[in-house]
Amino acid sequence: MTMRILEHQFEVEAPLKQVMAFHQDGRALRRLTPPPVFVQFHMVQPMKEGSVADFTMWLGPIPVRWIAVHRDVDPEKGFTDSMMKGPFEAWVHQHRFEALGPNLTRIIDTVQSLPGAHPFWGLISKLMWNNLSYLFAYRSWRTRRMLQKRMKYG
Repeated sequence: MTMRILEHQFEVEAPLKQVMAFHQDGRALRRLTPPPVFVQFHMVQPMKEGSVADFTMWLGPIPVRWIAVHRDVDPEKGFTDSMMKGPFEAWVHQHRFEALGPNLTRIIDTVQSLPGAHPFWGLISKLMWNNLSYLFAYRSWRTRRMLQKRMKYG
C-alpha cells in the first residue's frame, strides 16, 4: 500500500503564542470537529512530549476509537500526533505554526496515512480520508472565527 499525504495551510489573524495555546488546549479537538461528528473524550493529557489523547469519534452510529500520542512538541513551532489505535494502518499528523507578523500566523497541517487493513476499518479509513478536505476547511473557518474574535474583543 502507498502512503497518502495531504497538506493544508491557511493564515489566521492572531499571534503565534495565541494560536499555539489554542491548539494545546484539550478542548481544541472538540471545537475543531465538524458536525455531524461527535467526539467523546476518555482521556486527554496536557500537551507535552509523549502525552496521550484517547477519544471516540461517532460517525453517525459508528464509534471510532482513536488513541494518539503527541511528539515533537515545540511551543513555537507546533507538534505531531501519531495514531496508536484507530481505523488507519498508520496516521501521522504534523501541526506547524509560523509567525508571519506580530498578529498573523500560518497554520500548516500535513497528514500521512495508510488505510486500515481490515475490510471494515479499511472502508471507514478511506471514507475519513476522502472527507479530510471538508475537515480542514471547517477547521480553518472555526480557528479563524474563534481566534480573531478573541483578538477583536480581547
